[in-house]
Amino acid sequence: MPRGPLIACPHCDTLHVRLDPGARGRAECRCCGTVLYRRGWLSLDQWVALGWACLAVFAIAQWFPIVRLSIQGLDLSLTYWQALRLCWDRGYYGVSVMTGLAGFWFPLLQIALTLWVMQAIAARRLPPDLGPTLRLLGRLAPWSMATVLILAILVSVVKIAGLARLQVEPGMLGFFALCFLLTGLGRWDVHALWRQAEDAGLVPVSGAHGQGRVCDACGCVQAPQASGRCLRCGAGMGHARHGGAAQVWALLLAAAVFYVPANVLPIMEVRTVMGRSDHTILGGVIELWRYGSWDLAVIVFVASVLVPVTKLLALAFLLLRDRPLDARIQRQRTRLYAAVEFVGQWSMLDVFVVVLMAAMANFPGLSQISVGPAALNFGAVVVLTMAAAMRYDPRRGWDVLRGARPAKETHGH
Repeated sequence: MPRGPLIACPHCDTLHVRLDPGARGRAECRCCGTVLYRRGWLSLDQWVALGWACLAVFAIAQWFPIVRLSIQGLDLSLTYWQALRLCWDRGYYGVSVMTGLAGFWFPLLQIALTLWVMQAIAARRLPPDLGPTLRLLGRLAPWSMATVLILAILVSVVKIAGLARLQVEPGMLGFFALCFLLTGLGRWDVHALWRQAEDAGLVPVSGAHGQGRVCDACGCVQAPQASGRCLRCGAGMGHARHGGAAQVWALLLAAAVFYVPANVLPIMEVRTVMGRSDHTILGGVIELWRYGSWDLAVIVFVASVLVPVTKLLALAFLLLRDRPLDARIQRQRTRLYAAVEFVGQWSMLDVFVVVLMAAMANFPGLSQISVGPAALNFGAVVVLTMAAAMRYDPRRGWDVLRGARPAKETHGH
C-alpha cells in the first residue's frame, strides 16, 4: 500500500504519492512534467479572508463606475453592467449574454463557491452536496474570464482617450485589485479543494480504497466501483476512457468556419461628426500601433489573431499525430496541449473591448460605436476552440506508449 495519498497526473495518468513540497513549493509529474499542485505560504483561514476580500473588491469593481468621460460639455460615467445593458438594448443579444456570463456571472459564482467550500473545510463541516457543488465549480472555472476583462478595460481606455477627456473612477481601481486577488484565489481549483478536505480528514483519502480508476471530477484514485460512481464525490465513472477524436474535429472545423467572417467582417462600426468607418480585428491592432501603444497592439494581436490560429493548428496537429514515437516526443505534445489550455480564454479580449467601446463612446450626435457582426462570430471561435481543447484527451498517447497497461506509481516531488 502507498505511504500517503495518491495523486494522478491529469495529462498522463501517472500515479504519485502526494508529498509536502514545502512553503511556496510545487510538485511536478515525473513522466510529463505537468505541475500537479502548489503550496502557498498562507494558512486556510488566511485564504478564507482573502476570498472575502476578493468578493468585496468584485462588488466595488462592478458597482462603481469604471471611467467618467467628457466631450463638449457632455458627461458619461460607465459601469460594466451598464455596458452590458446598452449592448442588450441595441439588439446585440448574443454578444451581451456571452460577455455577461464570462465577465460577471461566472466569476461571481467562482468566487462565491470557492469561498463557501473553503469556509466549510475550515469549519470541519462539509455540506452534503459538496460533490455537485465542486463539479459545478469545475465546469464554471474555465469560462470565468474576469482577468481578460481587466486587460480589455485597459485597451478600451487607450483607444477612447483620443475621443474624450477621461477620468479614472473607483471601479477601474477595483478591477485592477481584483486581478491580483483572483490570480491568488485561482490556485484553489477543484482538485486543490478536494486535497485540502482530504488532509483535514473530511473525505476518503485518494488511493486508500484500491487502485484502477481515477475520478476525473475529484481526482480520487480508487478501485472500480460496482455502482459506477466515485466513492468520494458521487460523479459517474462509467464514461469512455478518452474523448472522441471525431467530436474534437467537428468543433475545430466549426471554429474554422466562424473564424473567416470573424476576421473579414467589421468587429465595430464607428460614427463621428467626420463620418462612418468600419474596423476589423486587424484594423484595431494597426490603430493601437498608430496611437503609439505598441505594447497593447502586440498584446491584442497575440490574443486576437495569433492565439486562435495557434489553437486551431495545435489541436489539429495533436489529432493528426496521435501515435507517439517515444516518451520525449509525447512529453513535448503534452506541453503543447497544456499551452493551448492556458491561452484558451484570452482570445475573448476583442469581444470585451467592443462591448466596452460601444458604451464609452455613446455620445449621440458626436460619436457612437456599434458592435459589428464579427464580434459574435469571434466569440463563437473562442467558445468552440475551448470546447475542443476540453474534449481532447492527452492521456491517449501515454496509454499507447504503455500498451494500455495501468499507470505506474512513483513518488511525487
